[in-house]
Amino acid sequence: MLRKWNFEIQLDQQSDKAIYLQIADAIIKDIHSGRLKPGDALPGSRNLAQLLKINRNTVVEALNVLLIEGWLISKERQGTFVADALPDFKSVQKSNRGTAAIENTAIKHFHLQIDDGSPDSKIAPITELARAYRQIFNQKARWQMMGYGNELGDLEFRKSIIQMLNHQRGMQVNEQNICITRGSQMAMYLTAQCLFTKDDYVMIENPGYKPAWKAFESAGAKLLPVSVDKDGLLIDGVISYLKAHKKIKAIYVTPHRQYPTTATLSLKRRLELIRLSNKYGFTIIEDDYDNEFHFGYRPVLPLSSFTELKNYVYIGTMSKVVAPALRIGYLASKDSSLIEKVGSLRKIIDVQSDSIMEQAVLQLIKDGTIKRHIRKSTNHYKAKRDFTATMLNQYLKDKATYVVPDGGLAFWIVPNKQIDWLQVSKKLKNRGITIIRPDTYSLDKTINGIRLGYGSLSEKELEEGIIALSKLL
Repeated sequence: MLRKWNFEIQLDQQSDKAIYLQIADAIIKDIHSGRLKPGDALPGSRNLAQLLKINRNTVVEALNVLLIEGWLISKERQGTFVADALPDFKSVQKSNRGTAAIENTAIKHFHLQIDDGSPDSKIAPITELARAYRQIFNQKARWQMMGYGNELGDLEFRKSIIQMLNHQRGMQVNEQNICITRGSQMAMYLTAQCLFTKDDYVMIENPGYKPAWKAFESAGAKLLPVSVDKDGLLIDGVISYLKAHKKIKAIYVTPHRQYPTTATLSLKRRLELIRLSNKYGFTIIEDDYDNEFHFGYRPVLPLSSFTELKNYVYIGTMSKVVAPALRIGYLASKDSSLIEKVGSLRKIIDVQSDSIMEQAVLQLIKDGTIKRHIRKSTNHYKAKRDFTATMLNQYLKDKATYVVPDGGLAFWIVPNKQIDWLQVSKKLKNRGITIIRPDTYSLDKTINGIRLGYGSLSEKELEEGIIALSKLL
């Protein structure tokens, strides 16, 4: 039976040292003083959180630190205890715990991670998906699913995605124009490998999405950065490159909500980009990474929906809709030879897609689960967006500029003054908070904005993160 333990500590919310580190250091101090002895049991994380009146996750992070450093041990079904063989307390003191010591022991269990727009996995239709899997494996002809399938993906699933693209996004494609992939990054890689040869040029948005850039470079392509503003890609930059380079094979764009700035490419620029693509023969690689979540009247249709556009690859994902852990992406193009190349390469590296998962998701599409979930999650994210806007207006209104997005899962925030983001990031980490620094999105590292994803965070976490940012901007 665990003994009662009165844990006395004054937590300093204003300190640069994260709360979980303050807790960890207080427990070490009690061990060093002899108040806690080897073999003594600690209260559970839930009880300790109630005692300190803080979030349980913060207590868990403190205990993880002490387990990693060797001050505590965990016994299955019994609890957490002070270790019999303790580390050297002096060495911990000398290392200035809370800064260098944390870095050196590779403790990355931050209690608050501000991402670039991940969905909320807690609202994913997991129960419905599990039911769909069970129904599939209870089918009489289930043995037929266990063999090899088509490298482009399950035919019925492809037809379902095609129906969505044609009816909801204004495109005109068929099941032979699409390949299902394990996430949009695989779609990007397959496109790059089948489209580019060594020393081809590809124009990219700057700031933009670096994982796509890496996929292009792995195929031998060279990057040509084009600036963006509040209306999206600057067409003048595109024209300048087209006049200077002869081997421009493609342009990579996120026109619906530019990554990372969330700007929508204006209609005038869309039409001009299409005209230039047709004139010079380069392919438009369109990444429509979060089309589903839109809070206005309706989302802007893709560039790929314009019938006059001759050369395009349209890349999308269902991972944000169903669940992030399920890697479901796709690429579509009217270029049948490109799709054939993609299928051949896909067969070499992965043989086929996950047909069982595709059939399970297809079942959720057919019974209306996906439609209901999108409607529910859109309302969920709209409420989060509105709360985030309220917090930004309260804490950052005079320190930064930002536009409330009409969809997606992130804000783009630009401070009114130039910020040393490396220092800001270090100070936030000392408080147990991580951010994605602006240099993650840029080639020239001159970007001063930060992308604040709100989809996966609770209101309490959003408020904590925005308050912490406001103190450093």
